[in-house]
Amino acid sequence: MSEEIHGQTGICIAVAPQLTDLSEVVRRTSIPVFSQHIDPILPGSHTGHVLPESVKESGASGTLINHSERRLGLSEIDMCIQRAKQVGLTTVVCSDSTQASVSVAALSPDVVAVEPPELIGSGIPVSKARPEVVSSTVEAVAKIDGRVKVLCGAGISTGEDIVAALRLGSVGVLLASGVIKARDPRAVLLEMAEAAARSL
Repeated sequence: MSEEIHGQTGICIAVAPQLTDLSEVVRRTSIPVFSQHIDPILPGSHTGHVLPESVKESGASGTLINHSERRLGLSEIDMCIQRAKQVGLTTVVCSDSTQASVSVAALSPDVVAVEPPELIGSGIPVSKARPEVVSSTVEAVAKIDGRVKVLCGAGISTGEDIVAALRLGSVGVLLASGVIKARDPRAVLLEMAEAAARSL
């Protein structure tokens, strides 16, 4: 579905499946596939941890770090970013505020995704409920490291939400429930991608 919609609209869509599905999803698609998490570890005795090398060897092109459902301390985030870079994974680090985004940007990830936790899964988009979070994060991150891109997430469920996020300066969105919980996920994702394409 995501690959087809990318083909129709030209909008970059990446997916982050369950860890156990990474290799299979990579095998079945040509769009970017990200891990939902990595641990800041080196090869060795780490039963139950997610080794960055294993994620890379699965064919994934990047990883989420510090998702709202898998929070890490700043030093762990830093180590995860460094380990991801060592193995060649793109890093998308989630943050819950402008201040946290600034701290993360100082660690030079590829992308910061700001998501106020109270809006995640709410259907109330951050771009409408708290647009200042997006615009202030974009501005503050640019001052720290202009190479770091900013995504926004939390409550994104329509094409209009994506257009608002782009107008606030983000380069895209991080979303899940707005698509996964929809009656027709394909139709929702297509509407979002078409709206994004029109606004670029």
